Amino acid sequence: MPVPEMDKQTQTELEAAAFRRLVEHLRERTDVQNIDLMNMAGFCRNCLSKWYRAAAEEKGIPLSDPDAREIVYGMPYKEWQAKYQTEASAEQKAKFAAANPGH
Repeated sequence: MPVPEMDKQTQTELEAAAFRRLVEHLRERTDVQNIDLMNMAGFCRNCLSKWYRAAAEEKGIPLSDPDAREIVYGMPYKEWQAKYQTEASAEQKAKFAAANPGH
């Protein structure tokens, strides 16, 4: 089945809806650690917040990293860390280091 043709506005609205659903899903899945996302998918919640901030800046909208993270996490990042982040295992850290040299 070919991809349906659509105007740019509709495409943007669908992409925005998918992004909102992804963010909502990640907010619900607090059991999924950022290091696991990085190791398996190559991005995490922090990456999403940086991409969001960069897109805002492209539009001339100043947005700080903490504000962008709060948009993605649904709360201040430090609060999310305290509530949900666990210490990464040696195995997780080694996998991350191998997959992301210099990160």
